[in-house]
Amino acid sequence: MPPYSIWQPTASLKNLQCRAQLYRRIREFFAIRQVLEVDTPILSAGGLPDPMIISFSTDYHGPQPRRLYLHTSPEFPMKRLLAAGSGAIYQITKVFRDGEAGRWHNPEFTMLEWYRPNFNQIELIQEVDEFFQEMLSCESADRVRYEAIFERHTQLSPLETPLSTLQNYVTRFNIAEVPQLDRDTCLQLIMSHQIEPQLGLTRPLILTHFPASQAALARKCLDQPQWAERFEVYIKGLELANGFYELTDPLEQRQRFEQDLVKRQQLQLPAIPLDERFLAALHAGLPPCAGVAIGVDRLLMIMTQASHIHQVITFPIDYA
Repeated sequence: MPPYSIWQPTASLKNLQCRAQLYRRIREFFAIRQVLEVDTPILSAGGLPDPMIISFSTDYHGPQPRRLYLHTSPEFPMKRLLAAGSGAIYQITKVFRDGEAGRWHNPEFTMLEWYRPNFNQIELIQEVDEFFQEMLSCESADRVRYEAIFERHTQLSPLETPLSTLQNYVTRFNIAEVPQLDRDTCLQLIMSHQIEPQLGLTRPLILTHFPASQAALARKCLDQPQWAERFEVYIKGLELANGFYELTDPLEQRQRFEQDLVKRQQLQLPAIPLDERFLAALHAGLPPCAGVAIGVDRLLMIMTQASHIHQVITFPIDYA
């Protein structure tokens, strides 16, 4: 059978209906809390310099031709709205990340993102916990620090263990070019291959206080600057949410972006132009706020007990 003759959706009608119901319930959740739904562009003149995330790009051929980037998150334009005085906002949108495909990934996927001015990390974690309880009818989440979980599963300290020891530990995952891996890459590989599949198996788990080097858009903890005010939510071994007490200092944000550009150069990745309008918004004044992004497709997988993301997406990349 020719590959293009397969035209039917990979998601069942039941799962499509579940998606529609989920969108309705999300909007009700925020309407009750008076959080404004917004819509921001998918295309941007700047991109995310994070070397671990690869952006799609396209060329614009109209007036002032230029390279544009499909957003990997609506974070930058949403923060521009916050700086303009929008108040609390949320968005359900498509986002794009190149090279990400598999059981849990599709390069085009749906993200729910929201921001709460004058919320700190603790307050947002409480609201995120309420969100999942309402959407999944589950128990309140456990809360554990990153360092404690890492040491529990590996008997290693994420920050104090020598890099060579972490590199040697990673060899058990059959990873190539281990001697070239830096500390953060080793930590992320250990988390994804060994630790994450064991998190939130009986009740949701919220992991807090990540290494500062793994939170480019989050504030560092004032009393422990080696850690950042970042959290993630895990349910049944699956990461569903990533949140921050947001960094508002424009100078520090630019410095972190420039450090990411150096890492991209070292990894021989293409340079990404910085989002100067986002940085200008930080200079104008981003209010103290906390924000979180949730993978809607993964949430649907939990709700429908799907074993593959294709079961909750109409036409994934191989059938688009």
